[in-house]
Amino acid sequence: MLKNKDIKKIINETLKINSPEEKEVIAEALVANVKQFNMNTEYLSDANKNNHIQLYKGYVESFNKISAELDAADKSDANSNSSTYRSLKIDETYNMNAIYLHELYFANVNDLNSKITMDSLAYMRLARDFGSFDDWQKDFIACCKASRCGWVVTYYNFYTQTFMNTIIDLHSENVPAGGYPVIVMDVWQHAYYKDYLKDVKTYVVAMMKQFNWNVINKRFEKADNIVKALRG
Repeated sequence: MLKNKDIKKIINETLKINSPEEKEVIAEALVANVKQFNMNTEYLSDANKNNHIQLYKGYVESFNKISAELDAADKSDANSNSSTYRSLKIDETYNMNAIYLHELYFANVNDLNSKITMDSLAYMRLARDFGSFDDWQKDFIACCKASRCGWVVTYYNFYTQTFMNTIIDLHSENVPAGGYPVIVMDVWQHAYYKDYLKDVKTYVVAMMKQFNWNVINKRFEKADNIVKALRG
């Protein structure tokens, strides 16, 4: 049987901790790539869709710039009052969330022939955790109306072990811990104001009519697989 000190030695050797090689570790910036999306929805104008794609590309560009700057940032000077490192880390999360929330949103609102069946995994899980599929829809729309400017996400909560709806203000405020997103709605005003002015409910209902349930159902399947893996 291995003793604690033997285990520690193995870990140190594997990770090259306290060895000459430790100082030769090469830092490499994370790089996000722009993905292509077919915004087929008939409920948004071309000008609105094109503008939204450009905003998304801007977040990718900003994230990559921040990632490179973080590699060169002075970590020894980091502090909670005012430091370049702290500012970059906050901006990193903001732009990273913006990228992936946009990608999830673009992918799940583009089905002109949208339909969901009662025997699909998405339908069954939502009905189970919200009481009924209709109750999920009502709660989702209420969250969209209550958003101050940001996102509404249906996600699997690994702590409650249920699917829940949440409101994320901006890109990084009120983000719940332990969540896996399966349905995403953009309720920033830039997503709808050009076509719907301040009528967020009409915009949301229109987008929900074109949810891509094939894409969404695969996310539910992944959530189920993650849960199974965690339970061993």
